[in-house]
Amino acid sequence: MDTNLKLGWIGLGNMGNPMVRNLLKAGFEVAVFNRTKDKETPLIEAGATSANSPQELMENCDVVLTMLSNDAAVKEIFEGKSGLLSKEYPGKIIINMSTVSPETSRYLASNCNKHQIGFIDAPVSGSVKPAQEGSLVILVGGSTENYELAKPVFNVLGKISIHVGAAGVASSAKLAINYLLGLNLQGLAETILFAENNGVSKEDMLTIVNEGACGNGITKIKSSSILNDSYPAAFALKHLVKDLKLAKEAGLDSPLAHPLYDSYNRALNEGLGDEDVMAIIKSLKR
Repeated sequence: MDTNLKLGWIGLGNMGNPMVRNLLKAGFEVAVFNRTKDKETPLIEAGATSANSPQELMENCDVVLTMLSNDAAVKEIFEGKSGLLSKEYPGKIIINMSTVSPETSRYLASNCNKHQIGFIDAPVSGSVKPAQEGSLVILVGGSTENYELAKPVFNVLGKISIHVGAAGVASSAKLAINYLLGLNLQGLAETILFAENNGVSKEDMLTIVNEGACGNGITKIKSSSILNDSYPAAFALKHLVKDLKLAKEAGLDSPLAHPLYDSYNRALNEGLGDEDVMAIIKSLKR
């Protein structure tokens, strides 16, 4: 594997931290930047170096990756003081792995193009455990040339990377798969509650779901949370609300889209935003 690329990484949350660890284990040289500097410490101990600004990463790295919480945070890193685009760095590549709107991805791609910087939007399907295992599904939007250059990085972070089209298309794909995630979990929650209200234990109902054709990866992953009635965030509910809102703004106007958004948004307003997406069952139970 080609590990000669010097990498910069911005954003060391629940996803970014294990992803950087995997790159370090694979032999990549990685410099990190995080506004909360103490989040850098464990990675520096694991072999990363620290940068003082996004601009410093652009100065010293071939490829800079961002993994941040929302569109505003990403735009600030690109365009703020000492941001990624504060000086000219022709020939370098920025990969945004954050989930943002397709419009934001196209906007960032256009701005990078003006600076002769390559841009890839590469949001991921998968939460903390796949990030730790390097088994994410990576959705890639950008030029074929830049995708080929970035492939050694994607091969470490994910079990597959799929080049779906130009910049912005991958963001659309991410919103689509997260819509299906929301439908899956809402449906599972409603099924369990309906069954319980009619005398079927949640243990038995989960076995019926998971052993039959309706079972899938996410129903099996979330079963233990339902059984234990405990929802530590692998993917926080507040982030799904954000993604469903972005999907609606991008044109999602199907029969289930609006009640699904309303249901998760109600759960958010009930204080469940920092719990896992499966905590939707707690809101529905109320």
